[in-house]
Amino acid sequence: MNETSSTTVTNHDLPNAGVVNSGPSFKALLSAGLWSNNPALVQLLGLCPLLAVSNTAINGLSLGIATAFTVLLSNISVSASRRFILPDIRIPIFVILISGIVTMVSLLMNAYAHEMFLRLGIFVPLIITNCAILARAESFASKNTVFASTIDGLATGIGFAVVLVVLGAARELIGQGTLFADAHLLFANLSSAPLLNFGEQYRGLLIAILPPGAFILFGLLLVFKNLITNK
Repeated sequence: MNETSSTTVTNHDLPNAGVVNSGPSFKALLSAGLWSNNPALVQLLGLCPLLAVSNTAINGLSLGIATAFTVLLSNISVSASRRFILPDIRIPIFVILISGIVTMVSLLMNAYAHEMFLRLGIFVPLIITNCAILARAESFASKNTVFASTIDGLATGIGFAVVLVVLGAARELIGQGTLFADAHLLFANLSSAPLLNFGEQYRGLLIAILPPGAFILFGLLLVFKNLITNK
């Protein structure tokens, strides 16, 4: 009996996709991380820091950069060492690798953006528990090449950071009437003046910068994303 030829699997953008021989394309990886498999808007992972920190745009950008840097380096380290990790202990090893990277990110932020580090508080070390990072390490980086894992980590990190910034900008504009206020806390060479200011007469909506506002605006963001996807 003749053996049937194996077909190439193309559903790499699914959270539990398997390994493919030819590897996912560069365009498909970017599309999956930024849009079709966005960790925040599709997989709904990492919502705790997403909703808690995104009361201003600069807070969202700061945590987004730290998270993107972590998922990128974790994907690279997991993919590079996947052949040397026993399957039975792979999850603890992944957590140890991610913990080391987050520690490095925390030390760098504490050294070069100390005030922002204090503002984000516990949510910087809590990047270790972000399900999106461990999910990409387990479902993709541990089964694909370093190059593909690098692109996947970059796209996933940027996709998560963009959602943080957009949600933070919306909450800041509605709640305070400013945009990117206190940007100097992250970028020392920038002015402390906000990029946009509605003026002192604008009272703002307090609910936007409170936890209920985070849920409401995030829900509207999901609706907007689904409307675009359906069309």
